[in-house]
Amino acid sequence: MAGLDTPLTPLRFLERSLEGHPDAEAIVDGPRRFTYREMADTVQRLAEGLRVRGLESGQRVAVLAPNSAEALIAHYAVPLAGGVLVMMNTRLAVPEVQYILEHSGARFLFGDAELLGPVVESGVPAGVGAVVVHPDEDGSPGAVGSPGAVGSPGAVGSPGAVGSPGEGDRVEAYADWISRAPSEPLAWEVDDETATITVNYTSGTTGRPKGVMYTHRGAYLNSLGEVITQDFAPLTRYLWTLPMFHCNGWCTTWALTSVSGTHVCLRAVRGDDVWRLIGDERITRMAGAPTVLNSMAASPGARPMGGALSMVTAGAPPSPTIIAKFEELGITVIHVYGLTETYGPYSSCEPQPAWADLPADERAALMSRQGIGMVSGDRMRVVEQRAGDELVDVPRDGATMGEIVMRGNGVMKGYFDGEEATAEAFRGGWFHSGDLAVMHPDGYVQILDRAKDVVVSGGENISTIEVEQALLTHPAVRDVAVVGAPDEKWGERPKAFVVLADGAEVDAIDLIEHVKTRIARYKAPGAVEFLVELPTTSTGKIRKNTLRDKEWEGRSSRVQG
Repeated sequence: MAGLDTPLTPLRFLERSLEGHPDAEAIVDGPRRFTYREMADTVQRLAEGLRVRGLESGQRVAVLAPNSAEALIAHYAVPLAGGVLVMMNTRLAVPEVQYILEHSGARFLFGDAELLGPVVESGVPAGVGAVVVHPDEDGSPGAVGSPGAVGSPGAVGSPGAVGSPGEGDRVEAYADWISRAPSEPLAWEVDDETATITVNYTSGTTGRPKGVMYTHRGAYLNSLGEVITQDFAPLTRYLWTLPMFHCNGWCTTWALTSVSGTHVCLRAVRGDDVWRLIGDERITRMAGAPTVLNSMAASPGARPMGGALSMVTAGAPPSPTIIAKFEELGITVIHVYGLTETYGPYSSCEPQPAWADLPADERAALMSRQGIGMVSGDRMRVVEQRAGDELVDVPRDGATMGEIVMRGNGVMKGYFDGEEATAEAFRGGWFHSGDLAVMHPDGYVQILDRAKDVVVSGGENISTIEVEQALLTHPAVRDVAVVGAPDEKWGERPKAFVVLADGAEVDAIDLIEHVKTRIARYKAPGAVEFLVELPTTSTGKIRKNTLRDKEWEGRSSRVQG
């Protein structure tokens, strides 16, 4: 008997919600609300619009938009039409957007008017057949062709907005692309589960951004891993504080739909707005970088949740301090770890029953580790590379440092148009993360630093994360980043950039002395600089490279001690 297997695809999740909960609330975006019936209908209409306008199988469709109904719908409509979705970071500069459009060979560009305006004005690559403007948050048709549509000079479609003759002819309204329903709804399936579903570009802090290819199979399995890890239940209500463009929202754009959950969109993360929506929309699940947690904890609207809310965090190891703060608020923090190349989260720090009896600071320290591979992935290794590409696991002693490597369904297909970079990343048959870590006796992994972030001072390796977490135990410190700064004697020393809590006062000497009471004295920062805020990416990761580059500016090399 022939096998009856069908190719895996997250498109099935929307089909299932349409079957089981057609009238359940699927999307909340400002004043607009969509049921699953309405969401699926719009997805079918947009897929039809893409096909009618010539989208061919495997061609890329780029989207430049904040968390919104249209951004979510694109995650289904583009692959349903046979295309590949390219979600772009909304904080990219125009040249970066142009580079991604050119490198990906995007056939169409969708997005919000205020984000598209500067791109159109500077010139859209010739290969982009149309620029499609999303409606405003209130659902109004947006402003194609009307002055002031974008809210600044050079609005999309307004006089003078187009950088070259004929460019304006390529700007179209989203409503025109969803005006036509297919004569027969497209099937929620694919022929090849290994086909690319999305290409997500890395931040490019160490060079040109690389396009990370996800497959339908990988997206499907990682989505189910998220359902388990984030404890999604049927009809879960989820607040989008995590950008949908970041690893496709860690696959939650698909995972939440698999349980017919409600996607509550938040276009800009502000602590007060987060707490308002938690109350108004009865939110039970969220996700975001530690900076989002810090913003929530510092908000006047913060209030005890009594266990009704849980939040997943990643992007940087959360400090034991912030975990303890959320524990006091009755909010469960789930710590996960991953990269763009691993569909977002690859591992989670699953609490052990015995931890519940530990003092709060000890429990929080254990929970800040990166843990073990998620159920949808393979095990996570910490290795040393020997001769050739031989990878040898480090001892489970919590002290010997190695590099985290991963493989399996939770790892990318490869880099788009980047064969050499793919081969380098997969040397030895495992994906190399560039993260340095130790393996504890209990099998849990703990990151010590990115390879490029370790400070080598007088021959000693100093983990910037360890220094940061020591500083965060001081009540006056709200946020901190530590980088290596040049030092004539030691080659380099840790330097701390500190954001103080509201109303707090402390001087640099006191903070340095505080660190010396928490970790080895030689690891304490040699200097502290106070900032109003730390430079971050749109996903909440601190731009250590920006801070580090400033410290080493004007030097021909970064001499290590």
